[in-house]
Formats: sequence, structure tokens, C-alpha cells
Amino acid sequence: MRSFTLAVLAAAAGAFASSSFEIPAGVPRSLSDFRAKHPYTPPSHGGGPKRKEFTIRASRSDTDDVADEFLRGLKRANKGGTLLLPKGQTFVIGKPLDLTFLDNVHVKLDGEIKFTNNTPYWQKHAFRHPFQNSIMFWKWGGKKVKIYGNGVLNGNGQRWWNEFAGLEILDPDNEYLRPILFYAENATGLDIEGIHLKDSPCWTTFFVTSKDITLKDVACTAESNNVTSLPKNTDFFDSLNVERVTVERAWVNIGDDCFSPKSNATDLYVNTMYCNGTHGQSMGSIGQYAGEKSFIRNVHIENMWMLNGQHSARLKSWAGPNVGYGFIDNVTFKNFWNANNEYAAFLDSCYFNVSFFCLLHACMHYCNAICKVPKCYITETDYWTNNKQINATTCAAYPSQVNITNVLFQNFTGSTSGKYGRAVARLTCSPNAICENIQFKDFNVTSPCGGPPVIICDGIKGGIGTPCVNSTSPEATAALKAKCTAPMATLPTPTPW
Repeated sequence: MRSFTLAVLAAAAGAFASSSFEIPAGVPRSLSDFRAKHPYTPPSHGGGPKRKEFTIRASRSDTDDVADEFLRGLKRANKGGTLLLPKGQTFVIGKPLDLTFLDNVHVKLDGEIKFTNNTPYWQKHAFRHPFQNSIMFWKWGGKKVKIYGNGVLNGNGQRWWNEFAGLEILDPDNEYLRPILFYAENATGLDIEGIHLKDSPCWTTFFVTSKDITLKDVACTAESNNVTSLPKNTDFFDSLNVERVTVERAWVNIGDDCFSPKSNATDLYVNTMYCNGTHGQSMGSIGQYAGEKSFIRNVHIENMWMLNGQHSARLKSWAGPNVGYGFIDNVTFKNFWNANNEYAAFLDSCYFNVSFFCLLHACMHYCNAICKVPKCYITETDYWTNNKQINATTCAAYPSQVNITNVLFQNFTGSTSGKYGRAVARLTCSPNAICENIQFKDFNVTSPCGGPPVIICDGIKGGIGTPCVNSTSPEATAALKAKCTAPMATLPTPTPW
């Protein structure tokens, strides 16, 4: 993950070195700046009529587990009450909690909920979900649930990151599973406001088979004190089978996707996010599982500040043998400001691939017997330099079956990192899919490498509203060769959280 102060991003040495790239006035430089620009005051009684209030005892130490008290408190507050967790108090959770029975309950979190870091215990006892072999500290669910306040939900992730170093979440042989910080299933009317989601071991949130989900004025951070064990797979938002999701005003400083709905998401609205060090506003990935239909449709994302990340706006679908099929349709990315991202817009129909695990095991027998791939096309250099993108040979042999239609990239400004030279956006459609009505409007992203920016398109049906060249063209080749580097800004020391 990459950390930052949103100060000045100097351009790379070389042709552009005489200029500097200033972050516009009024953009928050830290979490405290974000809170000042977007102040959050918890509403009285959760914004409704007065409710009966309940309290529980706080933990006396980091090992004083009050999970049973927390469960009893929620049962008492259920059906019309509020559980109060006051400022200055910590509530340690050391065992899994099934909270799927909730009905019209509020939790006012002004203190801290903190999970124990007993990794062997949680790996043995945590709840499980088959999607990407996920585990969870707890399960929330029910209807009319509101969690709000100025408090912290702390995943205590450092030990998890240390022990996971060098491993991969999608390796089928990986046995080191890490819990999701906030998981909800079969929830209707779930609101999360104001709180700070901190240091999740793995994904920060995961919403499953739920609808009418709202996150407002939240912060999400994951920062390591060990440079050899950085946070990994700490996505701010993940989902599976959701409808009607709203995210408004979020500060996200993590090591993976900033916003990433996965299979079967409909009617999503995101407005005003500051994302640093992330993999971007990502649609997907979808199409991972053989024979399964996946889709994402009706998404509007606007007013984004994307910094020091992998990509800014991204759509990704799986390719390879034994993958699924589906579509991404009607997605708008609007008002994106970029600083030091690799691509400002990226459509990737060659995401990951089962043959990637040939690299992990470096064993052709494993690849042939388990992956059922006759030949390992990918090399370690291919994998790491292409960010989990498989090479053209493998993608052509096992193309994605996810159609991508009616996508708009509108009003994009700022600058890329120079990793791909003057190429500032890249659209790669699978030969086995349809990608049409992909449009760019007012797309004014530059490269720190100097010279005219280039957009690369392969397999896109029709024009995109701006010049676009094939990846094998002389223009694309020259643009990709013109690599440079732009320095990242760094977070203040100490950090504000």
C-alpha cells in the first residue's frame, strides 16, 4: 500500500521535471482534514424518535473479552433500542458472534470495538463463506440496523499481515485465512455512519445477499508498522448479491480495492471518496466460478480523488479455463481526479487466471493435474509487471465470457504515474465477449513523462469518443516505451489516526 500527504506531486525527472503538480485547494491532506471538510455529528437518537438506551461493561485489557456482554446488550436493545459504546472505552471481542437476528436496533459507537489477534483461534472458529474461502469475526443481519458515531472498529490486523507475508489470497493451497472486519448477510436497511474502520486483517467489509445498504462519512485505513508485511487484500467495500447501495463521503487509505462490488450487484451510487494507495474504483472482478452467471449493473460513481494507486476507474473479469460468464452494464465514472495512478481508466478482460497458480507452485505437474491447463504461459515477470493480468496467449486460449456495455468515463483530470509511459488508459476486451458503447467524455489525464497522452483499445466495438489506438500500433508501442517515474507524496508523521 502507498501512503501520502496530499501536498505536491512533483513530476518525474526528465522531460516534465521542470513542472510540479499541485493538489487543488480544499482537498483534504489527512483524515483530520477530511473530518474538517466533511464534519460528522452523530444525530440525536440516531435521527429518529427517542429510543431506550442500553450499556455494557468495557474491557479492562486487550484480552478481556466482552463478546458475551456485547451479544446480551444487542439482544436487550433489539426491537427499538440503542446500545451505547461510549468514548474512551474499549470493547474487546474474542469469539465469533452471530448477530443475524437484529430488528430495528441502533449501535452508537463512540469508543472502540477491538478484535483479539489470536490468529490460530480465529482461523479455527471464525464463520466461513465459500466465496474466495472467506472467514469472518462476526455476522450481522436482519432489518433496520444502524451503526453510527465517532468511534473505531479495529481489526487489529498487524499480526495477521505479518503472518500472511508472501502468501496469496487466491492460491488454492493457501491455508492461512484472515477474517473480514465487517460482514453482513441477509440484511435490509443497514446504515453505517461516521465510524473509522481500522486495520482489517483482510477485506474491510463484505455485504452478502443484502439490500438498502448505506455507508456515510466513514473512514477506512490499514497501515502497517512493518515495511516487510504491508496490508494485503484490505478492500474497503466488497459485495455479493446486493441491491441499492449508497456510499457518500469516505476517506480510504488501504492496500487494495477502494470500492469493489463483485457478483450480482444492482443500483449502486457512490459520491465523494478520497482513495489512496488502492487498486481503484473497481467493477468486479466477476466471472470467477465455472458455470456461474455474474453481473454488475446500474452503477454511478462520481467526485473521486484517486491517489498513489494502481488504477483509478477499473472493470475486471476473469479469463481462463473453468471460469464463469455474465455482464457489466450501465456504469458511469464521473469527475475523477488522478494523481500518480498507473492507468486512469482500465478495462481488464484478462484478470487473473487459474494458470497463475502455476507460477506460485513453479510446478508443471501441479499445473497439468490440478489447473487442467496444458501449458503454463505466464512467467513471474509477466505476473508482477502486469498486475495479475494474464498474457495475450493465455487470454486468447481461454477468453473471458463477460460482456461490458454502456460505460462512461466523464470529466477525468490529473496525471498518471508514468509506469506505462504516455499511456494513460487501456481498454482490453476479451475476444469471446462484447464490449460496446464504451465512451470517454472530457477525458484530460496527462502523463508525467511528457508528450501527448495515449489511450489504448483492443477489441472495443465502435468508437469511444476520443482517439484510441491498438496495442500493437506504433503509437501505442512508443507511448508504452516512454516510461518515467513520479514521486509519491507521503503521509505526515505521525499519521493523524
